[in-house]
Amino acid sequence: MYVLQYRKEAAAAAGGLAVAAWQLQQPAQTAVSRTGALPRSSPPPQSAMAAQEEEQLRYLSGLGNTFSSEAVPGSLPVGQNSPLVCPRGLYAEQLSGTSFTTPRAQNLRTWLYRIKPSVTHEPFHPRPTAHGRLVGEFDRSTAAATPTQLRWRPPEVPLDPPLDFIDGLYTVCGAGSSFLRHGYAIHMYAANKSMDGCAFCNADGDFLIVPQQGRLLITTECGKVLVSPGEIVVIPQGFRFAIDLPDGPSRGYASEIFGTHFQLPDLGPIGANGLASPRDFLSPTAWFEQVHRPGYTIVHKYGGELFTATQDFSPFNVVAWHGNYVPYKYDLSRFCPFNTVLFDHGDPSVNTVLTAPTDKPGVALLDFVIFPPRWLVAENTFRPPYYHRNCMSEFMGLIYGIYEAKADGFLPGGASLHSCMTPHGPDTKTYEATISRADANEPFRLSGTLAFMFESSLIPRVCRWALDSPYRDLDYYQCWIGLKSHFSHDSGATASEPAASP
Repeated sequence: MYVLQYRKEAAAAAGGLAVAAWQLQQPAQTAVSRTGALPRSSPPPQSAMAAQEEEQLRYLSGLGNTFSSEAVPGSLPVGQNSPLVCPRGLYAEQLSGTSFTTPRAQNLRTWLYRIKPSVTHEPFHPRPTAHGRLVGEFDRSTAAATPTQLRWRPPEVPLDPPLDFIDGLYTVCGAGSSFLRHGYAIHMYAANKSMDGCAFCNADGDFLIVPQQGRLLITTECGKVLVSPGEIVVIPQGFRFAIDLPDGPSRGYASEIFGTHFQLPDLGPIGANGLASPRDFLSPTAWFEQVHRPGYTIVHKYGGELFTATQDFSPFNVVAWHGNYVPYKYDLSRFCPFNTVLFDHGDPSVNTVLTAPTDKPGVALLDFVIFPPRWLVAENTFRPPYYHRNCMSEFMGLIYGIYEAKADGFLPGGASLHSCMTPHGPDTKTYEATISRADANEPFRLSGTLAFMFESSLIPRVCRWALDSPYRDLDYYQCWIGLKSHFSHDSGATASEPAASP
């Protein structure tokens, strides 16, 4: 038996026509409301209207599943993908996320059944970015190499000029090449208006977006997703999407990976359960609009550059779809962290939510790691992260609260970069406060904080505008300068007071 739900969507912005949206679901692929989330230690404020808005959206649960979804009953063909004439006169269109001959376990594709095919548009033309700060090729001509520890204060979201997600997106650092299908880019965004009359398509790679301020209502070809600070969303390569800002100005972070896709990390000796559970990843259900939209613009990101093409209809005209290549979101409060229960600080890899692997086992093109609220119980242990030099490079952001290794200076909406083999670790205040605690062995609940890290095996180049940014903290190195020697000789004399020679 099928479960059918009918609802009226808001009138389309251009034509003012009410659009009827139907959803059809099978019991084996349960659509779930975005309710019942575990409480966050410091949740972003949310109005009753916002909660009601979110409740109206329906999702399919599970990461890596093969789903099917219909906005109108009987829109999916039965027993085949591309019949001579599709049900209800729709066009069949496949979106492939991997090559045809990729092994079945890793093969990603979705069949879209749409009112008009996406090929129905005018030719593409170059579209210069408003600021010229998007990069897809990382070499000496586009970015600089520096081993210096870098930190940026949170950027302000400008009130003027109007900036949507596309024009508010800028690259901070990255490595590799979108053309060679190997590498990554790390961006930040600051937007003050919704996308209107246009959709964005990234032909270069997958986006993993981390909103820090303001929710994102994302319309995709598979349906709608509402993403709040404290959640993430992955929009796979090739999907067309539009981002509205229901709370007004918004800012956050986005990583982009070339030539591969995100997946759950292997759990190894942890066992079958823990970290991010596949069932907590939510994908949208079918939604469509059938309106005449003269001059509708597709903004196509290709090789790090932007191109535009116009058409006379909305790209969100997919009435039904089935497949395993879909956008998805994840609530970070549902992450089940593992931690040291006796002594020593565990490696941060135990907090990996998603990974984009390379061909070398255990080495990631990009990991997405979080540092969520949790209990600290290790005995006789320096509980903050240890001082470290890493063969991986680490870009960090802070969604809310105070990061446990930085007493001040690292602010929500800000960022830091510690590149390959560059020393980093707790600042002076954190170190001194930790070693002087009288209750250092008492269990302590770390709360009111949520930080994350993009970690890569590739050495990043940093965009010159990021190095020259007025938000760059040029005094970042000072947070470690105050670390003093606590070394004592066997005789009890300190390092500044050498023991007498025998």
